[in-house]
Amino acid sequence: MAIVNTNTGTAAESYSAPPSSTNVAAMSMVTTLFFFWGFVTVLNDILVPHLKSIFDLNYAKVMLIQFAFFSAYFIFSIPSSKIVDAIGYKKTMVTGLFTMGAGALLFIPAASAASFPLFLGALMILAAGITALQVAANPYVAVLGPPQTASSRLNLTQAFNSLGTTIGPYLGGLLILNANFKGSDETRQMSADVLQAYRIHEAASVKLPYLVIGLALITFGIIIAMFKLPAIPGAVRHDGVGAKTSLWKYRQLVLGAVGIFVYVGAEVSIGSFLINYFGQREIGGLPELAAAKYVTYYWGGAMVGRFIGSAVLQKIKTGTVLGFAAIAACTLVVTSMLTTGSVAMWSIILVGLFNSVMFPNIFTLGIAGLGPLTGKASGILVMSIVGGAILPVLMGALADRIGVHHALLLPAICYLYIVYYGWRGSRPRVPA
Repeated sequence: MAIVNTNTGTAAESYSAPPSSTNVAAMSMVTTLFFFWGFVTVLNDILVPHLKSIFDLNYAKVMLIQFAFFSAYFIFSIPSSKIVDAIGYKKTMVTGLFTMGAGALLFIPAASAASFPLFLGALMILAAGITALQVAANPYVAVLGPPQTASSRLNLTQAFNSLGTTIGPYLGGLLILNANFKGSDETRQMSADVLQAYRIHEAASVKLPYLVIGLALITFGIIIAMFKLPAIPGAVRHDGVGAKTSLWKYRQLVLGAVGIFVYVGAEVSIGSFLINYFGQREIGGLPELAAAKYVTYYWGGAMVGRFIGSAVLQKIKTGTVLGFAAIAACTLVVTSMLTTGSVAMWSIILVGLFNSVMFPNIFTLGIAGLGPLTGKASGILVMSIVGGAILPVLMGALADRIGVHHALLLPAICYLYIVYYGWRGSRPRVPA
């Protein structure tokens, strides 16, 4: 595999050392991409209760929203890394934005037909575009400056990703959620024609938001295409370099892929259930629109945590910070699971603060020291985001049986693994 120079689109002739300083202009432009995919991804947390009510779905079935979205990471990560090979990092980012725009625009016919399968298809296309962005942008940021500050840079860009996830639930709740839902008993008494008309009417609320999102993504894709992004020599691979080296021999990468799997699965599982969780009588008894505003605090905590983490990681080792954050997250999930009322609400909301540093830290620990293998390693780590497809469905099935409250046991277990990875599993071992 040859990672190409994005300025020329041709294979690099030589391998050079990482840059000694960060390119601020390039960082600023790429950081905007993190905001976009954070905003779009978190809207799934609004779609879950919205489509659950429209189509009268149980928890396991409605979690197909997250399954369709995050399974795209598994399907399209390796193809995306090959696209990086073929056309470079910059053009891959542009392709990802255009694909995201197309997926967002497909929400309009899905809403017009009030078809749950069409919504799932649109989500998968949207996520395919985000996958391309992740495969290109994460390693780009990690190697855009000195290696010793890679975690700090990625935490900073992820903070703007969290800005998108903080704004998303609030705006999405205002624009998509409404108080016109009929109860399950009432909808089941409707004739087929009346029921379909009701579903079309309720689903129409997603049209305007996703139309605006689609057009914004396509517009920004054009802007990125016109912007000159610098090459990243430290991750450039030329023919023959590491060609016979198997990435699966790198312990920190393999265990890091598991870490990404369980982290994303835990974060998405919690976020997906928050509105329904806060609506339970023993927790908050909140209507959906009011509960959506509290989801903003969950993702807002992640934003604040990433800004703090970016500074802390200048002085404390990445693995140490990761382990302590995972212990705190696990403790808060268990606290919520064992309590009720405001204690249960705010303890689960605070998990977002400690989730903040997990993805960027696991990612940078996973690709540490891989040099010209960075691009391919990034594809493997991004592919592991499929945990966001699988674990929410498992938690949904668990919630249907024992309730959402006790189903929080699943993400608690995930955080225990991340403690292990941060303190022991991330230690690099060079293959023989």
